[in-house]
Amino acid sequence: MEQDSPLRERLIDVGVELVLTEGTAALGLREIARRAGVSHGAPRRYFPTHHALLSAIARRGFADLGGRFAAATASHASPREQVRALGCAYVGYALEHRGMFELMFRHDLLDSEGSEGSEGPADTGQQQPKLRESTIPLFRMLVGLVSRCRTTGDAEVTAAALWANLHGVAQLWAWGSLPLVLGSGHPAGVERLVDAALDAHLAPVPA
Repeated sequence: MEQDSPLRERLIDVGVELVLTEGTAALGLREIARRAGVSHGAPRRYFPTHHALLSAIARRGFADLGGRFAAATASHASPREQVRALGCAYVGYALEHRGMFELMFRHDLLDSEGSEGSEGPADTGQQQPKLRESTIPLFRMLVGLVSRCRTTGDAEVTAAALWANLHGVAQLWAWGSLPLVLGSGHPAGVERLVDAALDAHLAPVPA
């Protein structure tokens, strides 16, 4: 029902706030319901499973990340500059929003293929977009840019390897592992690590 849809959004809002401030461990249905001021069974009216609610929360993260990608790449002309801007935005988002970043890529916890619930308790058959409809386009954006940077090889595989490299940089930096092994006096920061990843997967920029 139309009058009930704000509650659905409120549940997602509370989930987003929780994951940003307290991490994925806080994302229980009962805790989300408590903070939203509703009964512990209320979320089931909009989200048939816990995974469906987590997926709706993660979609907010992908929307935010997609906006950052668009803003970061808009001021750069060459495909390689755009990939670099995208990489810096990705790692920057990971370090700024660690809880959301962790949730977004835990597809073992998310309902990637299924719908994320109806608009209200009176199911009209109108389902929310699938999580994959938020995740796949961002990867396709990277594949498109990589294919313009390289004329040989499989652009999808190269993009996937670059993504894995950037994700590893984000995680290991956040966990303190990279700062530890590089040492406080080492000049390599996050942006230099992004550059190294691009050189490894797209070949170094000619001198």
